[in-house]
Amino acid sequence: MTDHEYMEQAIALAREAKGFTSPNPCVGAVIVKDGTVVGKGFHRAAGLAHAEVEALDDAGSKAKDATLYVTLEPCNHFGKTPPCTQKIIKAKIKKVVVGCKDPNPFVSGGGIKFLQDNGIEVISGVLEKEAKILIEEFIWYIQNDKKPFVILKCASTLDGRIATSTGDSKWITNEKSRAFVHQIRHEADAILVGSGTLHADDPSLTSRIKGVATKDPARIILDTHLSIKEDAKVLTQESNAETIIVTGPDVSEEKKALLESKGAQIFEVPLKEQRLDLNELMIKLGQMSILSLLIEGGSVVAGSALKAGIVNKALFFLAPRFLGGSDGIPVFEGKGSELIKDAFELKSMNVTLFDTDILVQGYLK
Repeated sequence: MTDHEYMEQAIALAREAKGFTSPNPCVGAVIVKDGTVVGKGFHRAAGLAHAEVEALDDAGSKAKDATLYVTLEPCNHFGKTPPCTQKIIKAKIKKVVVGCKDPNPFVSGGGIKFLQDNGIEVISGVLEKEAKILIEEFIWYIQNDKKPFVILKCASTLDGRIATSTGDSKWITNEKSRAFVHQIRHEADAILVGSGTLHADDPSLTSRIKGVATKDPARIILDTHLSIKEDAKVLTQESNAETIIVTGPDVSEEKKALLESKGAQIFEVPLKEQRLDLNELMIKLGQMSILSLLIEGGSVVAGSALKAGIVNKALFFLAPRFLGGSDGIPVFEGKGSELIKDAFELKSMNVTLFDTDILVQGYLK
């Protein structure tokens, strides 16, 4: 097998913990000796052993003179756990193959250099693109003033409607598409909707995948005037994830106290053009170590997120249906670009089929 094939195994291992490791990145490792995998591991959660440590412990004495494949450059500093580089050296690993370097500019390359200085051969950049996509939210957060990586999810009919004129939207997309969205919810640190979606659908905003252990994201509700009902599911359901209600200034102190008594956190952010300032909110969420945010709001929230310039990645589902009129609810509300050259354009785009649904993915930043 080739270096690429072994790195693919390490990436697959890392994906097993996607959603559980934040604020750490998910990392996978494989140890190979004489063409045989003798150890494997992945970082399971923040505070637990790193992937290299798991793989080395799995390999035991077989790690001597073996090759370690790891998706992210081994750490060379003390954190909640000791440096992985020292354990690699102690295990007498002969060669280390790295997917991508540490994105932190203050430590990037340090682990590789330390290993090389101690006589270990290091190759870096094997399946680098795939390794970076695996931890894209971590890379963005580290390199952009600790602001969340924002994913905007939309789902519409082919004529660009997210609901009928009566507000009916269940279900535009099929079961496979919705299951994929629940996987993305599990992987995200937080999910955001507006008060319009809350009142129309009373959503749970949890991650539910049959037969799979999942983590609920923190639930963030944009509610300028604090209009949320006391019996909303986000306040009354059983979930380990917190509910954060984002509101504007001059709202009822009595209502705030009532919601806080139900376990909700209240964030006040300033208004910008009569709407909550989403850039200010991103700063607050980043300070809470929220690395990734999934926006599933309605047309007002989706349009506001684009205009605020906070969206990094778009997931756009298209269902093979037409409403056949102009009276349905559009994907985006508000004034759009006046010229095609000013339209929002996706980069590094790819297309996936979920039975008859089409998912278009791409990046805006």
